Amino acid sequence: MSAHSPIADNPLLTTASSAGPARTLTFGVIVAALGYFVDIYDLVLFSIVRKASLLGIGVTEPHTLTDLGLALLNTQMIGMLLGGIMWGVLGDKRGRVSILFGSIILYSIANLLNAGATTLNQFFILRFVAGVGLAGELGAGITLVAESLPAARRGYGAAIVAGFGVLGAVLANFIAERFQWRAAYLLGGVLGLTLLALRFGALESGLFERLRTDASAVERGNFLRLFADRRRLWRYLCCILAGLPLWYMVGILMTLAPELAGKLGVTGEVTAGRAITFCYLGIAAGDFASGVLTQLLHTRKRVILAFQLSMVACVAAYFSARGVSVATFYSICAALGFAGGYWAVLLLMSAEQFGTNLRATAATTVPNFIRGALTPLTLLFGALKPHLGLTASAAATGAVCLALALLGLSQLAETSGRALDFLEE
Repeated sequence: MSAHSPIADNPLLTTASSAGPARTLTFGVIVAALGYFVDIYDLVLFSIVRKASLLGIGVTEPHTLTDLGLALLNTQMIGMLLGGIMWGVLGDKRGRVSILFGSIILYSIANLLNAGATTLNQFFILRFVAGVGLAGELGAGITLVAESLPAARRGYGAAIVAGFGVLGAVLANFIAERFQWRAAYLLGGVLGLTLLALRFGALESGLFERLRTDASAVERGNFLRLFADRRRLWRYLCCILAGLPLWYMVGILMTLAPELAGKLGVTGEVTAGRAITFCYLGIAAGDFASGVLTQLLHTRKRVILAFQLSMVACVAAYFSARGVSVATFYSICAALGFAGGYWAVLLLMSAEQFGTNLRATAATTVPNFIRGALTPLTLLFGALKPHLGLTASAAATGAVCLALALLGLSQLAETSGRALDFLEE
């Protein structure tokens, strides 16, 4: 049986209109962009307030601060990995909008409670719960944009969502530098619950609604179906591999920027918050640039390749920055972020790889498996560190990520302009 079955073959399922009220489409993109903004704020907040929050609950040893920080980050990422599966399946079974409501409620409550955390155990539990909630936001937004906008505008829509959304990291650092860490978590919860009120006007994807009306249609939202066909599984794994450097960059190079900059002899104090801020400013610019380029050049794959190769050069520059000024180091962080700005196009391309009955499952789990891959990456980093030292082990981990990313992209089909009215059988 073919892996792709056109929805058009079923009289009850037709291609989503490329017209539709512009106001509704604009509202959908805006709501998705605001959701990702809050998502990123909460996602990077722990990395920014890592030291302050752990010191605030009584952790004082420098070595312990680093190790516990990575352990808590891994706990959040494991939550996102499991949450990605849960929300993805729910999105294909119950609808894309259902993810937008459920996920934001969960991570908003977790962050409100995190503002009052006083023990390490509470921190671990709440970071896990927040991770589960955060897992649904981006995949649902990208899926809705992909299915609601005509092919000629999908790249722009994804660029707006991701490009604006990543600026949430800038707000997180702005708040963390001016307020106590508990207030930063409190604001994250309030922002999420405020956005929830806007979500009540969000409309469901037309393609999904048409699929749901047909009781005889193929099964929806079965996560295991991604593994049932060898070619589909390889396609899925390659989407994940192509994005590995993005969370290596954030989870290791930016989160541990103070320690790495110290080993590199950077002249001046480097903070994780400012490194992440400059990095995410670069990512925002890169997401807009990659989205526009994929529309102008009519290719997703070649644009992503160009950004990946730029990332190779920027990672090399990062580890060559011995004795540079703080300003130069932050400039390299911004350049790294720009090179990693293929995130929006990659997630859009991932959504376009799969049929409507598995699209939310794939599009929601792919970014969270990429994020969750930070756990084995930090384990690799930790295993190499006693033998190679801090900087060499971080560089070796990056080399592995970049090689796997180039391999993954090379195996994916071009999806620019692809119609999305098909099913996975």
